[in-house]
This record gives sequence, C-alpha cells and structure tokens, in this order.
Amino acid sequence: MLQQTQVATVIDYYNRWMQKWPTLQALAQASLEEVNELWAGLGYYSRGKRLQEAARKVVSELAGRMPRTAEELQKLLPGVGRYTAGAIASISYGQATGVVDGNVIRVLCRLRCIGADSSSPAVIDRLWDMANALVDRSRPGDFNQALMELGATVCVPKAPLCGECPLKQHCRARSRVEKELAFASQKLFGKPAPVPDVEDCGVGGCPLCPPAAEPWDSSLGVTNFPRKAAKKQPRAVRTATCVLERRGCHGAPEYLIVQRPSSGLLAGLWEFPSLTLAQDLQEEKQREALADHLQAWTGQPVAARSLRFIGEVIHIFSHIHQTYVVYSLPVDGDMMLDPALSPSRWVTEEEFHASAVSTAMKKVLKAHEKQRGKESSPGKGSKRKRGAKTQGAGSTCAGTQLSLRAFLQAPTAP
Repeated sequence: MLQQTQVATVIDYYNRWMQKWPTLQALAQASLEEVNELWAGLGYYSRGKRLQEAARKVVSELAGRMPRTAEELQKLLPGVGRYTAGAIASISYGQATGVVDGNVIRVLCRLRCIGADSSSPAVIDRLWDMANALVDRSRPGDFNQALMELGATVCVPKAPLCGECPLKQHCRARSRVEKELAFASQKLFGKPAPVPDVEDCGVGGCPLCPPAAEPWDSSLGVTNFPRKAAKKQPRAVRTATCVLERRGCHGAPEYLIVQRPSSGLLAGLWEFPSLTLAQDLQEEKQREALADHLQAWTGQPVAARSLRFIGEVIHIFSHIHQTYVVYSLPVDGDMMLDPALSPSRWVTEEEFHASAVSTAMKKVLKAHEKQRGKESSPGKGSKRKRGAKTQGAGSTCAGTQLSLRAFLQAPTAP
C-alpha cells in the first residue's frame, strides 16, 4: 500500500485490510472483487491484485512459507520489486540489505551532491550501491526505516530542516551551499574566487554531477538536489459516460454499472457504461456514438437526443488527463441486459459506494446528483410550495384567512 502512497492515506485502508484478512491464508481465499472493493479509492489498483496473487502463490506453491531474502522475494512474488523486497527482507527478516525509495533518493542525493537525473538507471544503480553499503548490519530494518523517516520528516522536498538533521556535518549539499555563500561574499568585496578543491566533484564529465546546462541556483540551496528529468505531459483522453437510472422496487433510484476488463487501467473495477471518444469529436457525434454503444446494453434503440448532458468531470491519473463527458438516461425498470456482454448489475446509491468503483466514477455520480438536485429545487425567491392552490375570492374554507377584498364584499344571497 505504501508504494506511491503516503502513510497518512494508507493507515485506514491498512487497518480495514488487516481486520478483514489477518493472514495470508485468509487473503488467498478472497475474491478479486472483494479485494478491489476494499482497495477502492487508494489508486494504483494493480497493487491489490498482485498482493492477492502473491498470497495465493505463497499458500498454494510455497507451502505457506514467505520467501526470506530480498532476492527470493523479488524473484518469486508478483508485484514485489526491488524496493518492496528490500524493505520486507530487512524489516521482517533482518537481512542486511538497503532500500531506495523517494525519501532515500532525496537524502542520498543531497548527502553526496548527486545532481544528475535521479530517475536514470545509472544513478539509481549507484544509489542502491550506496544504500547497501550504508545499512547497519546489526539493525538493518531499523536503519532503513530511520533513513526513510529522515527523508519524510527532515530532509523534505521543500524547506528542509537542515539545522535539525543528524547528518548535517556529512552533507555535501549543505557544504556546497556554505561555499557558494562564501564565494558570493568574496565576489562582493572584490576578492578573487578560490581555486576549486580537488575533492569537489563537478569539474569534468562526472555522470553524477549536475549537467552544465543546469547551473547552480543559489535561491534553491540544498533543494538543488535531487534533480529530475522534466515530466512528460499526461496524454489527454475523453470518455463519454452515461448514468442509466431506473426506479427500484422501493422507489429509490438504481444505477447500471458494468465491469471493466481484467487487465489494463482500473482492471476489474465497476463503472457506468462508457466509451472512449476520438479526439476533436463534435458534441452531436459524441451523443450518436454513445447512443450506439448504449443500445448494446439496453437491447433497444437509444435516440441520441434522449441523452441528457450533465457536464464534464476531470480526473487526473498518473499518466492520463481524463475527461468524462457525462450524460444521463432514465430507463424502464424491466429493461433486459445482454448476458453476453461484460458483467453488469443494477445498484442503489449505497451499493454503488460499497462496490469496487474508482474515485473518478464517484465524481461522475456526484455530478449527476448535483444536476438532479438543481432541477428538483424550486426557483429562488419563491416561497409558495409547488402544487399549492390559490384561494379564490369567495372561498370560505374553515380556518382560512380571507383576502381583504373578499372580506369587504357584500355577502351573496344563498
């Protein structure tokens, strides 16, 4: 769970997970649907799937015995990479092996003034060599956790607490800042710049130093390190999504959800019927494409004009800028669904939120409900209830106050 996700976010999920599946055997017997339901909202859903696959492999192929070394963990268990293997082996089994995560990368790059792209294979390999050399042989788990915690609480990405750092006397990034300040002071008073120290890297073709095209930025201080390559812009994807709604047996609304394929993005999760749109498709063509797609689910013709536009919902995945073009469509309760298509089912709002649905789909339902709330609420400034009838001038219903005109009128003859 801690891969790509902060501790504060993970805690509640972890506690619920351990309460539901306290052992490998219990997790191995769970269904992928149950795993996805509990994982919903945590993101990177393939992690949950691989975690369960690993539990099943340990139970069925390894006689219930977890691999005990980083090498075996990475080799035998799906979803376990170099970092996870090192963390498990050192913390759980006491193997003297290092770990390299985002926090450790930041600490080591500042400690050793490594200014090359920290995501490049050459730099990552060097950082692993350093982590394996530094790890305390007698308490590897404690050392690795301390190093990660140092990066999470002291050597943070912005505004690091250098004065409180236990490694400040050994930190070359901090030493570089002090030297740059001294250079600037000498230059201010017209003194010649000192000759570079032969022990200071950065004068030559060192693969770990900042590239010449990226000079030192004095305003950043130690946060000049680490340096990362410019992020690729996420690709833009537009998807037409339809909230099909019917009235359930108790009058409450029910929604049709369908299951995504077992591989790829959001594998195995449930969603409203959706269709990826071609780029620059006109709104009219979007409706027609979605109507054709929905016809396969409803088993009856769907007129494009019957689709009610709700709005657009934006959700950012790590590599995709996703825009959902949301429509709604009320349908008859006795509509038949084609069993040959992907699994589908009707759910109440409560069942929807309890299902394995992504955060993006929860946003879609929220947009739909918000639009429905606007349509059902009376206009501003109107205090009269809908359907209320105005009393006529001659009305004399018991307990009803007459208008002034009716009061002054002469009584009519019986």
